[in-house]
Amino acid sequence: MSELEKLKSELKDLNAEYAKIKTLPPAERGQFGREMNAKKQSLLADIARAEEQAESENISPIDISAPSAPNQPIFSPKFGTKHPLMVELDRVTEIYADMGFDVMESLQLDDEFHMFDSLNFPKEHPARDGYDTFRTSENFIPPAHTSTMQHRALKKYKKCLEDGGQIAVVIPGRVFRNEDADATHEHTFYQCEGVFVSKNATMGQMFGVLKRFFETYYGQSLRIKTQPGYFPFTEPSAELLIEKPKSLGGKGGDWLEMLGCGMIHPNVLKTAGINPEIYHGFAWGGGIDRLAMLKYGLSDVRYFESGKLDFLEEF
Repeated sequence: MSELEKLKSELKDLNAEYAKIKTLPPAERGQFGREMNAKKQSLLADIARAEEQAESENISPIDISAPSAPNQPIFSPKFGTKHPLMVELDRVTEIYADMGFDVMESLQLDDEFHMFDSLNFPKEHPARDGYDTFRTSENFIPPAHTSTMQHRALKKYKKCLEDGGQIAVVIPGRVFRNEDADATHEHTFYQCEGVFVSKNATMGQMFGVLKRFFETYYGQSLRIKTQPGYFPFTEPSAELLIEKPKSLGGKGGDWLEMLGCGMIHPNVLKTAGINPEIYHGFAWGGGIDRLAMLKYGLSDVRYFESGKLDFLEEF
């Protein structure tokens, strides 16, 4: 019999002895009860120590430096990878940085002024409606586009113009739209904004920058074309299309609409304290999710925000 079993047997016998208390004279019962309780507490303490010792003897040491310790099931360690959207976002900013653009971080919560007023949105513009834009109870706005950062970029880098230079910055960020999600629409996605201002900025320069970006991104020469567009913060405005790259199965005559762009509206420059009679600029904005969908041949944009491991493990 082990020590632990012996102690538990003694405790059982001790509990049986408690029955004797009712056979004793009343004057002796108190002293008998105190003695029995003292014995019981001593036995319980001995049992606890014996159980702890028995448990420690049954535990084998663990080698924390080993991938799988002897007392653990064998497993194959898995290491996380960068999310495909972050891979593409880094690649996008890397290309623009190589062209001389600074990179500025966007916000995930903004206000009415930066979202609309600073961008020349009329008071009655439908985008201000709650059906198109999320709002918090304090009336803050999760940005619906990275253009909400244009005013801050112009203000931050305005001194570059005063020093005889130019403003050249790209702003990647997460944006939010109050709309129904489906295979090609999501309420949360990523965009990259571009802003360039100088004394002689032209649409020709803008198209040159964007053509070079897409040719670098897809690794081949590409034709581009434009079609009319409308944005309150640019005038004239355009939508840029590129010839579908061969890497995406493109053939002659296949075109993809990639982003919106245009010359920065004089009112936007004025609001930032920049004289539109002296300086001119252009801006553009396009989705990172769309680039990733095209690159990886994905059919549903919702996969990016789903958190599905079977999808993410493909990358």
